[in-house]
Amino acid sequence: MEIGKKLNDEAAALSSSPLLSPARKALVILPVLLLLVGLVARPAASDGARYDYRAYTECKSHPEPALYSGGILRWASKVTDFRTEDDGNYSPAFVLYNMSAATVYSFSCWVKIDGTTTAHVKAKILTLGNAASQCLGTALVRNDCWSFLKGGFTLNSASETSVLYFQTASPNASTISIRSASLQPFSPEQWNQHREDRIQLNRKRFVNVHVADSNGSRVVGAKVVVHQITRDFPFGSAISKTILANKAYQEWFNKRFNAAVFENELKWYATEPYPGKEDYTVADQLLQFVQANDAVARGHNIFWEDPKYTPAWVKNLTGSQLRAAVSGRIESLLSRYKGDFVHWDVSNEMLHFDFYENRLGSNATVEFFNTAKGADPLATLFLNDFNVVEVCDDLSSSADSYISRLRQLADGGVTFEGIGLEGHFGKPNIPYVRAVLDKLGTLRLPVWLTEIDISSSFDPKTQATYLEEVLREGFAHPSVDGIMLWTAMDASASCYQMCLTNQNFTNLPAGDVVDKLLEEWQTKETLGTTNDRGSFNFSAFLGEYKLSVSYLNATAESTFSLARSDDTKHINIRLTP
Repeated sequence: MEIGKKLNDEAAALSSSPLLSPARKALVILPVLLLLVGLVARPAASDGARYDYRAYTECKSHPEPALYSGGILRWASKVTDFRTEDDGNYSPAFVLYNMSAATVYSFSCWVKIDGTTTAHVKAKILTLGNAASQCLGTALVRNDCWSFLKGGFTLNSASETSVLYFQTASPNASTISIRSASLQPFSPEQWNQHREDRIQLNRKRFVNVHVADSNGSRVVGAKVVVHQITRDFPFGSAISKTILANKAYQEWFNKRFNAAVFENELKWYATEPYPGKEDYTVADQLLQFVQANDAVARGHNIFWEDPKYTPAWVKNLTGSQLRAAVSGRIESLLSRYKGDFVHWDVSNEMLHFDFYENRLGSNATVEFFNTAKGADPLATLFLNDFNVVEVCDDLSSSADSYISRLRQLADGGVTFEGIGLEGHFGKPNIPYVRAVLDKLGTLRLPVWLTEIDISSSFDPKTQATYLEEVLREGFAHPSVDGIMLWTAMDASASCYQMCLTNQNFTNLPAGDVVDKLLEEWQTKETLGTTNDRGSFNFSAFLGEYKLSVSYLNATAESTFSLARSDDTKHINIRLTP
């Protein structure tokens, strides 16, 4: 049989490869040999299913049914014991054929372990042609109930034979059990259409304008003109002190963004570099600039758990001195800016670092949040961290790690209000991004993408391509309430990782993407005439609008607001001569 011969040849080639360790050879060759036992390949074709946004964060006594009835895993061959000695323990695996590089794959399953109480389990996809594997999803798994793992992937190149397997680095997790596994392929066109459908559902609303004359009779053929005044969805960028003395930069920024965050100017090392020597001059000026242009401002940040960015003088404090310093920091910052910032990142990157809790005890963050809420009750308080949506391999900041930390703090008395996801991307895994947002969305908290950029290791055109994918995914997802770019430009016209414009404020490729999407995500102007029922119907992005209606010598003007709702917005207009 041709398939069998090909697999034999592939196994032989892999076994002689000098590039693979013995353990990795075992990992790769085992499923190839198993395929020789009469397995029949099936194409990984999509059946036209709609994307399923369901996710679960609670551990259940029994797993839920598989999404998409299992997708193409209904036909996949299952390897019951897939193990190797490197990189942890392995478990059941699925053998897949004819995987396409043009296809988007969404994966989910329920997982349980034996042995240790809890452990992170990764799902991975291994392509046998080049022995490359990538992480496609993680879950924090227990031994007494079933946890939901959701992720996804795209392949860099087509793969005739692939293995989807599971891994935990815990030496005490002897067995990984899998139930209700599903792998659903989507074409790029289907994936993009799902985004557009969600945008219509969550970012737009149907409007019906009813026009009547002074007697209340319907007016047929009246001219209707609708102009969008403001956008509802917060879309902004980081700024720094550079913008204050640069009129061209200010005009460029104000033309595009309705939200801002200060790159460094509110951080403790900037506002109090020496004990008792506070200086809010630059932060005050930035806030005045933002407010003068009717934008909203995020407060970033009160505390940064990374000791590298902790003021040098604070690092020398201990016990009561440190406690007094952090209390003074919250009181000074939030009393000065009470009501000015819509959000505060209270503890920045605490999934990765623990400077304050390590010195003040495990209850320190609870105290920070409670004190901040008392100081500024109107601000929404956030955790903020990196690698939650960016990568699958950082277990410190997996979606389940984030949720677990939120629950620990909630048990301590914190009422949580916002989830900050930084979004410093390399090459984004878009189906993984969507899966993480699905899972975090089950908490029903505001989710913001707070520091979006693409690594400077890519050329500007590639940065722009990846940025567009991330922004489209974020804007379309129903759980995302705002997007901030980490693109503040300094005096030398450089940025942290990615700039939108050059020093002459001519757009770079990433800036062109932003302008294209801003144009696409606003209604701007809508023109039409009333039908035979005296009505004019249209769909518009959420925000504030000005409405003008005219018929013969009669006119009327009005304003209206579109907020998120499943209901059509009905507007009654009475024309007067």
